[in-house]
Amino acid sequence: MLVFENDYSFGAHPKVLEELCKTNMAAASGYGSDGFTASAMEKIRKAIDCPDAQICFLTGGTQTNQVVIDCLLKPYEGVISCVTGHVNGHEAGAIEHSGHKVLALPHHEGKLRAEDIRQYIDGFYGEEAFEHMVFPGMVYISHPTEYGTLYSKQELEELRAVCDQYHIPLYMDGARLAYGLMSERTDVTLQDIARLTDVFYIGGTKCGALCGEALVFTKRNMPDHFLARIKQKGALLAKGRLNAVQFDALFTDNLYEEVGAHAIRMAALLKKAFADKGYPFHMDSPTNQQFVILTDEQMQRIAHHAVFSRWEKLPDGRTVVRFATSWATTKEDIRALSEIL
Repeated sequence: MLVFENDYSFGAHPKVLEELCKTNMAAASGYGSDGFTASAMEKIRKAIDCPDAQICFLTGGTQTNQVVIDCLLKPYEGVISCVTGHVNGHEAGAIEHSGHKVLALPHHEGKLRAEDIRQYIDGFYGEEAFEHMVFPGMVYISHPTEYGTLYSKQELEELRAVCDQYHIPLYMDGARLAYGLMSERTDVTLQDIARLTDVFYIGGTKCGALCGEALVFTKRNMPDHFLARIKQKGALLAKGRLNAVQFDALFTDNLYEEVGAHAIRMAALLKKAFADKGYPFHMDSPTNQQFVILTDEQMQRIAHHAVFSRWEKLPDGRTVVRFATSWATTKEDIRALSEIL
């Protein structure tokens, strides 16, 4: 079977795995108080051009989102997300489980618009009984979005401006950040993200690591006793070296960029294979996730040979499906898929 189900079906990039094996017998202190962690942090600070960044490593994306949102919000606040945001639809109510509400706004090709946020917050404070409602306490976005689309630098600057206007933090979920950074259609750099957000994370799980995410506070704004909060949420590894060694490898010799660039090249070939055969796309994604519209017959036929994700049902009965590429996707995989199509 050809596997295009997601970008974390395979283990780790060989160079990451090699580094884990090479350092395996080196003893290290736990919970991030080790030399591997210090090295990875310094490489990330240099890459984002933010010497004062506060960095920690967590186990996965859902845990990272829950910990950050719970720790940054006051008990009576919720987080603004678009309706298609990962925290709203694909995290099993993890945010609500922490006692906070996701305040879902309409999406525009998977993205939040600054003006929609402004109108929502103005409307909230315009309500006479706003003290009885959930306060908008922060803004959550993902880059790339759940539909593989990207924010432009101007859009991020507009989001930054509205967050500054209402004194709320801007948080970016970077689960697939490598694929956003290496898209040919982006004008956003890692340095831009560090400058324009209050906190973001660099995804490892979906970008070449076995597991783990690197969380970055960019404004010396890490909450007090944050390590204890991470541990309370079950997102802290005793063997902190596991995540650190992987990110140290990913941020050596531009491996993180290489992982992203390879997946983007494979996605372009995949996209062409579908387009050449006349298959329609749900959205024009410039990243590693491609959303194709299939009839039930097409879906059943392709499913005999390839694994992919079913995304949403359209009113006309057809289905939006997702094909995702990663560091492990090969040209041979794409050629085989093209023959099936």
